[in-house]
Amino acid sequence: MVEKSPLMSSEELVEKYKSFIRYYRDENNEPIYQKALAQLIEEQRRSLSVNWYHLYNFNPDFREIAEDIVMNPSLHISAGSSAIKELVMELMPMTEEFRIYSEGDFHLRFYNVPTKASFRDLTKFSIGRLIEIEGIITRVSDIYDKLVRASFICTNCGRIEEIDIIGEKLRVLEKCPECGAPMKLDHEMSKFIRWRSVRIQERPEDLPPGMMPEHVDGILTDDIVDDVKPGDRVRVTGIIRIKPARRDEGREGLIYKRYLEIIHVEVPNRVYEKLEITPEDEEEILKLSEREDLEELIVKSIAPSVFGWADVKRAIAYALFGGSTKILADGSKVRGEINVLLVGDPGVAKSQLLKYTAQLAPRGLYTTGKGSTAAGLTAAVVRDSATGGWTLEAGALVLADMGVACIDEFDKMSEDDRRSIHEAMEQQTISIAKAGIVATLNARTTIIAAANPKKGKYDDYVTVAENINLPPTILSRFDLVFIMKDRPGVESDSMVAEHILITRMGRNPEAKPPIDPNLLKKYIAYAKQNIDPILTDEAAERIKNYYVDVRGRGIKESEEGIVQDLISITPRQLEALIRLSEARARMHLRREVTAEDAEMAINLMEITLKGAAYDIVSGHFDITGWMTGISFPEVKRREVVFQIIKQLAEGSEDGLVDRDVVVRMAAERLNLKGKEYVIEDILRKLNEDGLIIFPPGGKIRLI
Repeated sequence: MVEKSPLMSSEELVEKYKSFIRYYRDENNEPIYQKALAQLIEEQRRSLSVNWYHLYNFNPDFREIAEDIVMNPSLHISAGSSAIKELVMELMPMTEEFRIYSEGDFHLRFYNVPTKASFRDLTKFSIGRLIEIEGIITRVSDIYDKLVRASFICTNCGRIEEIDIIGEKLRVLEKCPECGAPMKLDHEMSKFIRWRSVRIQERPEDLPPGMMPEHVDGILTDDIVDDVKPGDRVRVTGIIRIKPARRDEGREGLIYKRYLEIIHVEVPNRVYEKLEITPEDEEEILKLSEREDLEELIVKSIAPSVFGWADVKRAIAYALFGGSTKILADGSKVRGEINVLLVGDPGVAKSQLLKYTAQLAPRGLYTTGKGSTAAGLTAAVVRDSATGGWTLEAGALVLADMGVACIDEFDKMSEDDRRSIHEAMEQQTISIAKAGIVATLNARTTIIAAANPKKGKYDDYVTVAENINLPPTILSRFDLVFIMKDRPGVESDSMVAEHILITRMGRNPEAKPPIDPNLLKKYIAYAKQNIDPILTDEAAERIKNYYVDVRGRGIKESEEGIVQDLISITPRQLEALIRLSEARARMHLRREVTAEDAEMAINLMEITLKGAAYDIVSGHFDITGWMTGISFPEVKRREVVFQIIKQLAEGSEDGLVDRDVVVRMAAERLNLKGKEYVIEDILRKLNEDGLIIFPPGGKIRLI
């Protein structure tokens, strides 16, 4: 039943919409809605999407109709839907299959309406108005059946009464209007539609500085309930509705909450929808790419107020541009995103670097390892307070899909996130199978993370995995790991202090980025959208030679003639070198990766290996300390110390061994005289592993 229009009768309004669908032509003189209707019938779909501006510009008679759509959307949706149904009845073949199809409801879905809203000005629009808003889907409920037409049947005379449900409450018919007997709801004769609630949140790039993201709940019905998933960036057209905000006694009907009755949802194809690159911008970008000092300008434009750390900033720059995602011949996927971890002492500006990077990225998000919601970093299944059912809520990595997630306090993540992060970092998806919800969400995200040493200061004599509270399985998924140490030095401390002071006084020319942040953001977006570099033979040969050379460094011969096979680098670092080389080529807007690109990538990898994969005691590269948590030389040292304890214990009547003797013998055998603290540290670890105990009197006993 179509409501009465203030412009014309209901029947006239239906005819207007039928006329529009039949006769509208686009700029190419194509009858796009007539074709869309034919395709709708062929595919047995139920919704026809209509661009509001097409209606507005159809002819002068339709301008008033188009303007009234915003004010009275329900009326026009009802009329337009009736028009579609009538046209379908006219056009479809008269078969049983199509007869059943035509008995269902059809929907006219308006989009691209002129009333663009933001999350912070929703209250300025009246209830019942049609608006358009852009955001991220952060929560999706189960699909339910919603009652839209209730059929009540008399338990005595069998009389049937049908009631269309208006609003959120069911008006129950208790007595038969004919005989007065009780009536009951007949579910089989009643009409239900599919129903799902979603939560739409403000995009990170739209957030005012220092503000928390706003959100609005929305309702999807019928054939669009499956159109979105958590993490999708959407453009939604919907009608503003209200419902009681809470059910507390005495307050119902006083406090209300706005939500959207969604009539159209679009997931834009453009990754950087917010950024508009004009022809003037493109000209400036191309001009900038031709500069010989481009890379240094970009590096200096990343957190210029932070003194030093040029290599870290260079790695962040490469990560912002990223490599190329590859689909191999067997269908497997190789990620192009570059993951970077900053491990360092407090006060070395890790957080400042992350926050600046999140602002600089075309699509960036800053969060902490603990996460700001129940979903944390990955995703979670949480109970919906409205329905009592379960909803799927997206975490930071899903919300930052196709962008950059800057995660501070990465070592503080929850146990659930630790289990899920492995898949997110390598496969770039997050799989959920909880409470009956089974889903796979995209997490095609570059991760730039920071972590603090467990002991407050970084300890050079243990592996990076032992320094921070992260398992080696997660550490191994980072392409680059930088150790940022705060070491006192008169000259360096003087330079840092001077930089900070003149920056605060406003007299530091280096504190201003050489490239305007808005231009650099557009430059990165342009490069990622238009440049997909290919590895050349020269670059591949340089990477191969480096890989083979570094692997060869691990083969060492001891005094006893025993070959020690130290793993200096793995195929994971080989893949990282390819990504870094591609990122540098993309930075320079080159479609081919050169040997110079490979060389710069190798330089960054060398810095990572010297920091995160260097065994200071043996003086060798050994990536097993990074990948597994304990280096190969460390394993050998522990074996030597344990064997000394075992031999001494076998010759002792009470099984007790003098601790000082063990330290002295081990230091001699391992050539660590003057570094006895290394042996003491090994003894402590053997004790923690439950292999030895320390009885009183400076003794050691095997367990």
